[in-house]
Amino acid sequence: MKVVTYKNTFLSFFLIGTLSGFAQAFTLSDKARASVITCDTGNESYSLFGHTAIRICDVGNNLDVVYNYGAFDFRTPNFVAKFAKGDLQYFAVANTFSDFMSQYTYEERSVFEQELNIPLTYKQKLFDNLTAVLASSESYYTYKFIDKNCTSMVVDMLNKTLESKVIASEIDSDKTYRSILFPYFDNFFYEKLGTSIIFGTKVDEYSNHIFLPLQLLQSLEQTQFKNQPLCVETKTLLEFKKQAPRSWWNNIYSYLIFLGIILIANKKILDNFYLVLLGLIGVFFTTMGFYSFHQELANNYNVLLFNPTLLVLFYFLVVKNSKWIINLAVFNILSILVYLISMINKAHLIIVLPLVITSAFVLARIIFKNYKCNPIVI
Repeated sequence: MKVVTYKNTFLSFFLIGTLSGFAQAFTLSDKARASVITCDTGNESYSLFGHTAIRICDVGNNLDVVYNYGAFDFRTPNFVAKFAKGDLQYFAVANTFSDFMSQYTYEERSVFEQELNIPLTYKQKLFDNLTAVLASSESYYTYKFIDKNCTSMVVDMLNKTLESKVIASEIDSDKTYRSILFPYFDNFFYEKLGTSIIFGTKVDEYSNHIFLPLQLLQSLEQTQFKNQPLCVETKTLLEFKKQAPRSWWNNIYSYLIFLGIILIANKKILDNFYLVLLGLIGVFFTTMGFYSFHQELANNYNVLLFNPTLLVLFYFLVVKNSKWIINLAVFNILSILVYLISMINKAHLIIVLPLVITSAFVLARIIFKNYKCNPIVI
């Protein structure tokens, strides 16, 4: 994914305008090369999955351009609301190869190139297709995390150019989207926890298409076109040793310490704070499931753990209604049991297990205190 500023937006549109006028009567020379560029993962949230682009290089015509899908502009009105809802418009941009490489040199991210082993006629068609897209409304599209992103758009463009579904999903087809994404958040604990609990049932489906840059890189190494390898080799254009980010708080230890304090302190104010926090998160999940167009957020069974009824339980704790306190606490414990059953084969079971244990313990403690003080029959 590529963030676009005012300056590079202007330069991109200038280059697009030049290319679209240039391409109307422009023929690539026999020295032209077409390749797929894969940029390695980074430490920023927008770069955790890497990036995919297409390069057209023709030394015979002094042309070296990189085409990117997945650009967005922070200056878009109501940016956050549009992004959350899932109707933010992303767009394709073109950059000179030198500018493109300068950005990834600055970010210290490795860059790999796979030259496409295709006839000149297909290179010309790819160049024409890319230029036509940039000069039309097709440049804009509604971003979808799994179904429509910088990688899937490149796959679609290549298959369109090659006039068949040459690049198909054979990579990770035995894994769910959640299992594929999970390792990308290593060293980013709360990002891993957050995405684990905000995603719903869609990411538990088995992968049926290529949607990540490193998946495409691996797939291209195995793809055949007209009984020949589509890419002969993978070249490293930039190489940097990955540096895992260090954070005193963004790690499993702060997570366990926080939950440990809740369990050990045995303070009413902390238990109430914990219940309200989980309840509010549950309300957020439920709201986003209905509000957002992102299918990944729909049907979120994690609300069984982050249950909005915990807010109702908090209300009855405040008014000291023992009967409804016990009823709602029991209901939430039963919800947690159902949640655990649904989580048996899920990739994020281990990361949410401390929350499950803490919630069950706090709820059991509330039941015990209220039953002991005022025994009732449910």
